[in-house]
Amino acid sequence: MRVLLKEILDCSPDAAWRALRSPAVFREVSSPVVSVESLEMDGFPTIWEPGEHPVSLTALGLVPMGEQVIRLTMATTRKDGVRILRDTGRGVSGPLASVTLWDHRMAVAPDPAGTGKTLFRDQLIFRTGVLTLASWPVFWTLWQWRLHQLKRLAPNWSLDLGVDEPVQPDAAGTTGTAGTAGTDPVPDAAPESRASGVTS
Repeated sequence: MRVLLKEILDCSPDAAWRALRSPAVFREVSSPVVSVESLEMDGFPTIWEPGEHPVSLTALGLVPMGEQVIRLTMATTRKDGVRILRDTGRGVSGPLASVTLWDHRMAVAPDPAGTGKTLFRDQLIFRTGVLTLASWPVFWTLWQWRLHQLKRLAPNWSLDLGVDEPVQPDAAGTTGTAGTAGTDPVPDAAPESRASGVTS
């Protein structure tokens, strides 16, 4: 099954990219529907790095959902300027263990209209065995909430841009932020506005 979203966020692509890699933003856009706690020895990092990140999830702060491993890869070298954060993690325990396929991609790019804002695309492909069809409304609703939260928070992200990014000089002697290379394709099938589609 698939959930697709597409929206313009009121911030620069650099600010959106930094925010998508922030565990603090991840927790905020999920709250209060889902609460997330880190199971890593040192807790959540300031910025997500590629690799595996174990977490525990609780619904509405009351109902344990189990443990999950977030497995991240990043693509930042596409010539069209699209940057992609991809999670191909897995459920480990509790209801989350029923998830047999998880492929979540978030892509940011400059708004094609030239506004300086961000074109944001979000695609989730998942399977939960015999419960896949019944699970779709749950994920659809959660993804709508996440997008609502992203739109609400986006105007403030530029205030934090660069606070915790390593700065490196470029060929012209100016400074920029470092990125992590990858090759994952961007989801191109997202609809034109905040909406979703269903496939199996």
